[in-house]
Amino acid sequence: MSLTPAELARYHRHLVLDEIGVAGQQKLKSARVLVIGAGGLGSPAALYLAAAGIGTLGILDCDRVEVSNLQRQVLFGTGDVARLKVDAARERLESLNPQISVVAHAVELRAANVRAVLSDYDLVLDGTDRLSTRYLVNDACVIFGKPLVAAAIHRFEGQAMTYVPGRGPCYRCLFPEAADGVVPNCAEAGVLGVLPGVLGAIQATEAIKLILGIGEPLVGRLLTYDALDMRFAEFPVERRRDCAVCGDRPTIMEPRDSEELCSTASMEAVRRLTAADLKNLLDHVTSAGALVLVDVREPREFNAGHLGGAINIPINELARRIAEIPRPASPVFICRSGGRSLAACEMAMRAGIQGPAHLEGGLLAWASEVDPTLAIANAG
Repeated sequence: MSLTPAELARYHRHLVLDEIGVAGQQKLKSARVLVIGAGGLGSPAALYLAAAGIGTLGILDCDRVEVSNLQRQVLFGTGDVARLKVDAARERLESLNPQISVVAHAVELRAANVRAVLSDYDLVLDGTDRLSTRYLVNDACVIFGKPLVAAAIHRFEGQAMTYVPGRGPCYRCLFPEAADGVVPNCAEAGVLGVLPGVLGAIQATEAIKLILGIGEPLVGRLLTYDALDMRFAEFPVERRRDCAVCGDRPTIMEPRDSEELCSTASMEAVRRLTAADLKNLLDHVTSAGALVLVDVREPREFNAGHLGGAINIPINELARRIAEIPRPASPVFICRSGGRSLAACEMAMRAGIQGPAHLEGGLLAWASEVDPTLAIANAG
């Protein structure tokens, strides 16, 4: 692809770099990069990739902008609250650089659609905050031969790693398996607002290097960042010959659904209650202790408003406080939107609790369908 006069002017600082020049900028213009997750990591990564002149930039996210996102998700402004993230992101990125094409994917990435979504792109950036989705993206990139730049953040710390097909280990080599809820996400644990900016910029840097074929990518190296101590560290990672997806005898031959990865226990044992189902149960409880409500939100969220009789055990404390749940009643776990409560069900089953239930859609669904007067605090 040749560069227009406007592009020659816009990318002048790239063009004077011997490592990039006109030929390198043409490579960036021809590149097709997918950013999965338009959150804290995806925001700075997408901004820098758009500014760098990535010709086709895909943004995948099915969430809407919440006011609590604005502390770190720099793609969005106050006026974007309640909009689909991908719509707001596309508008912002095209404003930053109208000479690129931005493709919005307002979908949840699943095993059923991951092949179709990834097929249009040369390289993938993973900025999700769910472990299960992280594994799904990793497995798909390995199986379909797509380079992947992954990053994760937690409170004041972050990490990044790059996978290049045939050149080094994948994410599963480092972490063979884990389940959602084991590591709290940003809404549960909090995060320093500028932290994802650092890691997202690193992801964009890695992507640009891979496209240009310059420098040394984070292949076989896990880069960690501690914002409080202002320290970077690096740990070598080797490909595991027994890795389930990139090993010598892989057992994962097709991407696995994110719900399948949520647990090594059978999630079919989880009872999924709608708001109407739970109200009906509460209306017909005839004996004390027959139904135990466990709210796994943070105390600040719980104190703002909760269902009567619920006990509060935050998700990040549940593993060590599981004995506080009365037996033998099967608990109903509750959170803001249903994500934390589903993870709580998994943790409960691992602890030997039979038949846990969770409120589908969380208290947001309860307020919408049952009691609109219930006060619900923002998660983040």
